[in-house]
Amino acid sequence: MQYIMTFIWTFLLTEMLTYVVSSMNGVEFSFMTGFILSIAATVILFVLSTLITNEHAEQH
Repeated sequence: MQYIMTFIWTFLLTEMLTYVVSSMNGVEFSFMTGFILSIAATVILFVLSTLITNEHAEQH
């Protein structure tokens, strides 16, 4: 469930960002661009969460 909710929030925030940036640039909004960026951002978040372990967090 944690992974699904992470993807949903990343998807919503990325689509919002894509809409705002495309509106500011005067470019047509592309749903697929936001979708692909959200998948990439979710994968990066999962990789970073596995690299940062609890042992490193407790030391600092």
